Amino acid sequence: MRFVGGGARAAVRAVAVALLLVPVTGTAAVSLGSAAGGPAVRLSTSEAGAGGAVTVTGSGWRPGTLLTLLVCGRAVPSRGVIGGTNSCANADGRAVTTDAKGDFEKRLPVTEPPAPCPCVVHVAAVTGAQAAADAVLTVAGHPVEPLPKESGAGRLAVLTDTRLDGSGGVLTWFGAPPARHLVFTVGNLGTASVKDPVFQIGTSHGVFAPQWEDQQWRGTVAPGGKARITLPVELAAGAHGDYTVSLRYGGKVLAEQPWGVGRPWGVTLFWILLAVVVPAAVFRIGMAVVDRVRPRRPARRARRHRGLRLPGLTLRPPGPRGSRTTPPAPPGSAPEATEPAGAGNHAPRNATTPTLPWFTPDDGPGGTADGRLSAPQGNSPTTKGNT
Repeated sequence: MRFVGGGARAAVRAVAVALLLVPVTGTAAVSLGSAAGGPAVRLSTSEAGAGGAVTVTGSGWRPGTLLTLLVCGRAVPSRGVIGGTNSCANADGRAVTTDAKGDFEKRLPVTEPPAPCPCVVHVAAVTGAQAAADAVLTVAGHPVEPLPKESGAGRLAVLTDTRLDGSGGVLTWFGAPPARHLVFTVGNLGTASVKDPVFQIGTSHGVFAPQWEDQQWRGTVAPGGKARITLPVELAAGAHGDYTVSLRYGGKVLAEQPWGVGRPWGVTLFWILLAVVVPAAVFRIGMAVVDRVRPRRPARRARRHRGLRLPGLTLRPPGPRGSRTTPPAPPGSAPEATEPAGAGNHAPRNATTPTLPWFTPDDGPGGTADGRLSAPQGNSPTTKGNT
């Protein structure tokens, strides 16, 4: 009985220890991620086939951060994703935003990546400072190949703060691509020399992910040595706003530099002038066409007819009563010839006939008080001369 009782007690103790080890082990895994002070990622299962899905849980991220979840090949957590997002199944990725505590949970479909395994679930921050974490995932049925060997034991690290040298010109003010030079100093912390290292320069705007571009620096950094490196950075034409320039080497982000790009006001001024000049030019051309096409009115001919005058028809105002004035001769006519005394009743041919003076019926020759003309008397000189 004692033996049986002792064996029972030993079995109970073994079961109790086994039950206690399970929660302790899980708690230790969580505490390690939290103790590291960085973001952590966990998967509901470490192996899944194409067409399945895994639940990704994260903690330790910044609150309210937008994250991307991708299944990537040629990657391990210690070296990151070799080849960048070109080794990931980008079309089947997912996005998630962390809560107020920096945690998230998202279901991710499993898709075969374009690169062979070893594979990971790569979680990276899209907004804010760069942050990433990987969790090992075995994609069943996907080919597996060994990772490429590292070129050497040299390790580069940024020793000083990065800065952007250069300034914009007149062409940039009119929409030319803004360009700067990223300047920084690196040091070789490894035991082997690093020759002609290839850096990756990424530019991001707003909440968009950076667009990476390879930039190779020609030179060698000896073990324990340092070097000042200058790499060109260029944005698209017409770019403006707040940008972030990131430096990455060996799959790890080494530094970030903000870049505020001014608005190209020359382009705005050009469009304003174009909106004013073009309508004015079209209006002028249209008025010229209308003036050329419309029919002409005979205004000049009418003015000519109104200006014609007959030389013999001249209206004269009446003069005072009893006055006999000779009207002035029209311009360009011959002077009026005067008849000499005793020349007879016949006037010369070139003499003009004088016009009769204006008179009223009551004061004219032979007029009466009531305005009627009387016949000549018999004793008048005219009657005697005619007999």
